[in-house]
Amino acid sequence: MMWKKKIVGFFCLSILSLGIFAFSYKPELHKSKPFPYKQMGFSKEEAAAYLLNRFTFGPTPGQVQTVANEGIENWFYQQLESNDPDTAVTNRFNSLHLDAVDLSLTDMVNTYPNNGVIVTMARKAGIIDKNDTGIAKQEYRQKLRAFMQQQGFKPMPDLERQLIVQKIVRAAYGNNQLQEVLTDFWFNHFNVSLTKPACAPYILAYERDAIRPHVLDNFDELLLATAQHPAMLAYLDNASSVSNNNPEEAKRLQKLAFNNNGALKKRAAAEGLNENYAREVMELHTMGVDGGYTQQDVTTLAKILTGWTIYPMFKNSPANEQIQKLSPEVMEKRGFVMQNGFLFRPNKHDDGPKTFLGKNFPANGGYQEGVVALEMLAHHPSTAKFICTALAKHFVSDTPSNNLIQQMANTFLHTNGNIKSVLITMVSSKEFWNKNNERAKIKSPFELAISSVRATNAQLTMPYQIFNWCNRMGQKFYYYQAPTGFPDRADYWINTGSLLSRMNFGLAFAAQRIPGIQVNLLALNNFHEPESAEAALETYSNILLPTRNNEQNIQRITPLLHQEHLTQKISAAQSKNNNEATNNEIVMQTQAMNTSSTPASLSRVVGIIIGSPEFQRK
Repeated sequence: MMWKKKIVGFFCLSILSLGIFAFSYKPELHKSKPFPYKQMGFSKEEAAAYLLNRFTFGPTPGQVQTVANEGIENWFYQQLESNDPDTAVTNRFNSLHLDAVDLSLTDMVNTYPNNGVIVTMARKAGIIDKNDTGIAKQEYRQKLRAFMQQQGFKPMPDLERQLIVQKIVRAAYGNNQLQEVLTDFWFNHFNVSLTKPACAPYILAYERDAIRPHVLDNFDELLLATAQHPAMLAYLDNASSVSNNNPEEAKRLQKLAFNNNGALKKRAAAEGLNENYAREVMELHTMGVDGGYTQQDVTTLAKILTGWTIYPMFKNSPANEQIQKLSPEVMEKRGFVMQNGFLFRPNKHDDGPKTFLGKNFPANGGYQEGVVALEMLAHHPSTAKFICTALAKHFVSDTPSNNLIQQMANTFLHTNGNIKSVLITMVSSKEFWNKNNERAKIKSPFELAISSVRATNAQLTMPYQIFNWCNRMGQKFYYYQAPTGFPDRADYWINTGSLLSRMNFGLAFAAQRIPGIQVNLLALNNFHEPESAEAALETYSNILLPTRNNEQNIQRITPLLHQEHLTQKISAAQSKNNNEATNNEIVMQTQAMNTSSTPASLSRVVGIIIGSPEFQRK
């Protein structure tokens, strides 16, 4: 287990309720204060590399020197604005025919309906028999495909593919890298999953509309946007959370009680309070599990958020047809709230008085009491600490100092939860620039794959292949089932199987054995070919890992240069020792194997560097 140990070592509160939050804090970006990197022992090139490794998906060739020359503070503040044009991303979207990325949420739902909707419509149209459940029958599937084509529907897997591809393209080629890194971070924090069919149709729009625009805003804006989005409403079941504690709903239930239709009775009895979102929004999104709330607070928040549901956007649904019969004026008068796929149903809301986190909510608070409750959570001191701890763990180290977290939390509370200001506080601190934090974080499989693309100026014509490899390396992004999101720590990502997969990825990537990926390795060295594999290892280590002392890493991976059938041997070791072998043991095993006198190819050299312990660090 020696190698494994070495790798791990390397490797809107309402204006009426609380006026103090009635403003939206927008920070002045004071660019005059230099970051204290020199005091902490960094050269400007080392500081540039450190920032690029933490706030981008990896530096591109020559970028470290460019950022060092222009000033690392200038680069960081420019990234905070996130307004660089991304023509390259747009052009790639067009060439890859990602037509769904710009669809409105309503158009998305009506273009990519889920299978249940399609089956219901097909039965209603008489295309398939109402009693036919032969999903596996070829004739049945053919009828459904023909019906979809007739209606102009597209299959849900196509939408999911576009969701995945757009993420890869943005991360690899986007100019606003801090925005991309934060989009990845906040999506993981407010996780939803393609594994839940009811949630899947909304996830592309969720990331685009609820996450991406707010990653550098005040935290309450991000929290409210995620809370009201159909993806979250479906994922954590708040869309089905209702209360019978209001006069209008009581009348409806009484009427159903005398109805002879058993199905309606059963449905009415099944409706009720769902606490899933109320619990997770406090435990995972805001205050943290030790934030100071009680089970009674969970139940009360669930009651406050009853009636928060999804607007029926599918045009052929009975619910949509029913709402369309009512004018917006009538809906507003009755207390309904509709916006961007969100619907507040006053007849499903608990109208009773409530007490949440010590605050009294009078009866008949309606929609607004939900907004006030979320604002309370967004500005709570426990939330400040919880969010700042998560940010510090992601951008600094798995074990950030309490002093740094407290500095960030103070800024969070002082600035109304302004994310830009919190990040400025973090990067301006000496704790951030502690040399012990440099290269202390380990890349996730997605970060490894994208940093390889960026470090080599690789061209992706089939970006989905990156997703396939990330899945093999242990990160099937957008499919993480638990609301926690992927753990953000080294010991989750670093294990024997994943390390072997990472080495295999590096070798396949550099050798251009992954379809749709082109890499010009000679161009990285101004078309000068090194005289030997050993010379190539040193030269390309400095290109791919700029400003680092690569001596130890080179010594460690040199024995792999001349191994015969290296890929096959690594795959065999992975199969044999999936839970036992370590990368160091593999190096030791290969040292004992027969070596070849054939010079190592440049692609092997680069592949070994990408799969090496040092490249896993950021």
